[in-house]
Amino acid sequence: MAFLSGLTEEVLSSPPVPGNIGVIVEVLKKISQDFSMDVNRENMQNYISMANHILNGTLIPNWAYIKEKNACSILLESIILFARKLHINNRPEKILERFIAIKASKINKNTPERSFEFSLGFNDSSKNISGAMQIPKEELQKLSTATQVISIALPTLGVIMEENLLDGLSVNGMVSLNFEKIDKSEDSRTQCVAWHSIQRTWDKSACEVREDTGKSAMCICKHEPNMFQSFSILVSPNTVQNTVLKYISQIGLGVSICSLVLCLTIEAVVWGHVTQTEISYMRHVCLVNIAVSLLVADVLFILAAFLHGVGYNVCAAATFFVHFFYLSLFCWMLALGLLILYALLIVFWKMRKSVLLAVQFSIGYGCPLIISVITVAATEPRKGYLREEACWLNWHDTKALLAFIIPALAIVGANVIVVLVVVAKTGRSSIGRQQDLSTAIRISKNVVLLTPLLGLTWGIGLATVLESTSLTFHVLFAVLNAFQVCTAGFRECVEK
Repeated sequence: MAFLSGLTEEVLSSPPVPGNIGVIVEVLKKISQDFSMDVNRENMQNYISMANHILNGTLIPNWAYIKEKNACSILLESIILFARKLHINNRPEKILERFIAIKASKINKNTPERSFEFSLGFNDSSKNISGAMQIPKEELQKLSTATQVISIALPTLGVIMEENLLDGLSVNGMVSLNFEKIDKSEDSRTQCVAWHSIQRTWDKSACEVREDTGKSAMCICKHEPNMFQSFSILVSPNTVQNTVLKYISQIGLGVSICSLVLCLTIEAVVWGHVTQTEISYMRHVCLVNIAVSLLVADVLFILAAFLHGVGYNVCAAATFFVHFFYLSLFCWMLALGLLILYALLIVFWKMRKSVLLAVQFSIGYGCPLIISVITVAATEPRKGYLREEACWLNWHDTKALLAFIIPALAIVGANVIVVLVVVAKTGRSSIGRQQDLSTAIRISKNVVLLTPLLGLTWGIGLATVLESTSLTFHVLFAVLNAFQVCTAGFRECVEK
């Protein structure tokens, strides 16, 4: 694109002083996030030319004076994000600069062992540092469909990054890397590490030294996607990796699923006793469908975590149904809220049961289906439906996640109004009586009952939408919502 070419000329003409380096990193980040089309060779060449401008080994001291301390990590993530959008034809692509190189090729399970070799500069001297990446044939045979592999070499970036290490991660293997040593002295110590992009620190458990000579080293690096995502990923643009958060989500979803199964079982047993009036029948139709939607959504959420990495189409299908059933959960909560208003406010005019059922099912399943289908149709042609690290809606490329966040939080807002109306009506019924304590208890009971049932605890998700959100909000969201069960319905069934 013309703007990218012009921007490249402007960047290359600027001196790589600390202030400019920080600005260039932000520019590259913005381009990688906002570029919605397939990246061609010319786009990729312009992009890595700008990155190359600030990766010279002689500029390493300048990085210490950049205000944004995570600038090097942001640069790496931006380069990876942009390179993932590179579209190649049947022939391999090779895009080289002095301090950065990209090689891309299409592979399938019948491809022989693939090797990508590099020879790049480390500083302004004419001497290059060589390296290679190999994908073993046994790993290639695991591919279910043809795909493209993109290899990026940045010999100077590792020196700039932080030196702390991350312990205790479980990973699984994939590629081997050969490096020519920059320091070839006998007392130099080789350590193979990988950069953890979420924690933004080095991970020594992801790689191991396979061979170490005086001049070169071979590392075996392994990668396994996280097999269980935090529940807060549903409303958060970023995937937060935290052990406590993961266990809260696992335990909470397990309790929720068991409770929902019990709730539905009790509903089936006492259905005839609790649906004797039209309003109670409609209310329990909502309760059952809320429980069914949440149960199916929770089960699919767990399955989607294990399906990530199996294949793009499988992951996309899982994401579609997780999106649909969680939206259905909220839409049935909205239907219940509207039913409560209908029962409280409309006294002299009643709709037929068939009309009420048609309205409820249109809201409960029709609206989520329309939103889910439109989301796929609008984002999938640009490959912007899924996020890279999980089977869930994309944020950085297409903002597909908004197709869940906006309807969900809008319904939460509407149901807040319903709760306020219920509180007002409950309090008004006792005006003039000496029953302040019993009125307060009744109001509190209504609020406690309606808060989880109408999804108001999801309101905490507003905080997790912000990229700088504290981990506390993610934990709070997971605690309040992963344990979400059909509380009010379960309680009413038991009482009946």
